[in-house]
Amino acid sequence: MRILNYHHLYYFQVIANEGSIAKASKSLRLGQPTLSAQLKSLEEFLETQLFERRNKKLFITEAGQVVLDYANEIFSLGDELLEVIESKTYAKHSHVRIGAMESLPKRLIQLLVFFAQSDGNAKITVLEGAADYLLRELAAHRLDLVLSNFPPNIGDEGNFNSRLLASTPISIFGTKRFRHLQMNFPDSLQSQPFILPTLHSKLRHDLDHYFRLHNITINQVVETQDTSVQKVLGIEGLGLVPLPDFAGLELVKEKKLVNLGRLPDISEDFWIISGKRKITNPQAQWVMDNFELKI
Repeated sequence: MRILNYHHLYYFQVIANEGSIAKASKSLRLGQPTLSAQLKSLEEFLETQLFERRNKKLFITEAGQVVLDYANEIFSLGDELLEVIESKTYAKHSHVRIGAMESLPKRLIQLLVFFAQSDGNAKITVLEGAADYLLRELAAHRLDLVLSNFPPNIGDEGNFNSRLLASTPISIFGTKRFRHLQMNFPDSLQSQPFILPTLHSKLRHDLDHYFRLHNITINQVVETQDTSVQKVLGIEGLGLVPLPDFAGLELVKEKKLVNLGRLPDISEDFWIISGKRKITNPQAQWVMDNFELKI
């Protein structure tokens, strides 16, 4: 029976996170020859190369990255074990790992985190990134759930479960100086400055099509995929921002932005996606089945 040496795994984790054996040696207060020998022993045990050595520098391999992901999870669980025992709660904390597309409203991510943590006994990890990357992580079971504004491709249905959370209307928001545009909306948007999502998003294509269809020529001053940046620039008065109604509601309540009007026939869909697994994460499954986006 093969038994993993967790000391070797921990030394590898520190080397990977520090970026070099020299830095890891200082952090661990161990000699460099000792660390090199431990790393070599782990590579021999796993029968795979964890680092490539180029120009006297270490570069983690694809296999090494997989091992590092597991090491981070293993030692994170170890820290959690000590915390539970020391606090004498004896309640195992569930861990829900959520992936969220970078283009999603941060308010949506916030609502999901609040819901997943509603029983106070869950540890939440949020990873933002591109959809393809997040779905690969979900398929590899390194994520439990993914928030997206589109469902998985038809060919991927065997790997994922998905559920439409909501189809949300899109409105145009701006500071008080744009309030007059509420009159004769949406024709009043002609020649107005806009902060738009990039062409990577479906919403951007829908907006471009809508403006062309209605012969509205806008002045695009900024394009960014990050909705938090869109909001900040909108609050500064740089231009108008198209947002799902729920994403702009709080800013309207705080009187930072004004809802100038809703664009007819334009909406953005939001989906929650889970991977198909033989052993499910109960907390993640509960979130998958019960989270609702109330708009």
